[in-house]
Amino acid sequence: MTLAQQMQALGAAAREAASQLAQLPAAQKTRGLQAAAAEIRANTATILAANAQDMEAATHLDAALRDRLMLNEGRIEAMATGIETIALGPDPVGRILAAWDNPANGLHFEKTAVPLGVIGMIYESRPNVTADATALAIKSGNAIILRGGSESFHSSRAILAAIQTGFAREHLPPASAQCVPTTDREAVHLLLTMHGYIDVIIPRGGRSLTERVQREAQVPTLLHLDGNCHTYIDKDADPEAACRIILNAKLRRPGICGATESLLLHRELPAPLVESILKPLLDAGCELRGDTACCAVDARINPASEADWSSEYLAPILSVAMVETVADAIAHINRYGSHHTDAIITRDENAAQQFCREVDSAIVLVNASTQFADGGEFGFGGEIGIATGRLHARGPVGAAELTTYKYVVTSSAEHGTIRAG
Repeated sequence: MTLAQQMQALGAAAREAASQLAQLPAAQKTRGLQAAAAEIRANTATILAANAQDMEAATHLDAALRDRLMLNEGRIEAMATGIETIALGPDPVGRILAAWDNPANGLHFEKTAVPLGVIGMIYESRPNVTADATALAIKSGNAIILRGGSESFHSSRAILAAIQTGFAREHLPPASAQCVPTTDREAVHLLLTMHGYIDVIIPRGGRSLTERVQREAQVPTLLHLDGNCHTYIDKDADPEAACRIILNAKLRRPGICGATESLLLHRELPAPLVESILKPLLDAGCELRGDTACCAVDARINPASEADWSSEYLAPILSVAMVETVADAIAHINRYGSHHTDAIITRDENAAQQFCREVDSAIVLVNASTQFADGGEFGFGGEIGIATGRLHARGPVGAAELTTYKYVVTSSAEHGTIRAG
């Protein structure tokens, strides 16, 4: 069987599974997900052994990507807990999004949530996406075909095998969740062109992946672009909050998409406060690349290039600039940012409102770390990605965002209603 035939077989099986999943009772989906979480816990040793294979082969990856790839008992438990949280959330299928009557024709209208169908998920390095994406797809009544990065090939397969065992125990369709059985990059192209089998492609990875998806996809896409996130410290910021939040936003986990990559400082901040903000970052090993004003604060700050303002480092590197006003900070973010997540630190309610109103990003935070850009923190249990586009969904994509809708129209007339004229 050729690779193209294998992919078509995956698509056909997924299409059949999707039609069955759309009709499953909510309770059965919940039991299936709970069983999957239990199997992940029961197979911790097997999953760790598979991850060790991937880590051994990943010596070419930088520290941030190796951190994304690495699993331990705590991260495996977090995967299982995330699935359980998703399982116990409200079922998004069948929700009445709107309802109304039209007296002019005697019809009752209901806008009802339904699954998208078959999701193609393409992702890099992070094996936990296997669990998050599968759980969210099933909760929303969708089948899913997973194509993880070659670096996480063994880890992702071990996680999915445990999940499939749990699904089988609760009689979910066997092809509810499938993985592409090869690391051949041609499989990505085939997945992107499976019109008639795949209803939506969701990429989760670096710019090169999303650019390829945009270039080659022949089915709709829900894009997760890079995370050039900003934190702006206003002149009326609480000093203690400013120092605590920026350290967390940059250095808690520098390799995640919600990490702050650019820091903007109001020019009227007192010099000692600016030093107390920047010095702990430098002392912690974070490289700062600043404009002329910032470079004058500490000799360890390197001059920034134009490219730095639009860079997603995914590493302990931070670009830093001084701005004159809140409006200047907003203009900088809208020009250089990726419309992912941006934060303001301030005690000025008017400044906060202006920032939230005018920053054109999927997530805007006030007095909080950008590392809260996470579906779990939003109460979704997990997310399939952070959507940065404008169509269908924006921000963390949870189970509810993996549905579309249809209109159900009924007549109040005993013998039905027909159009007159």
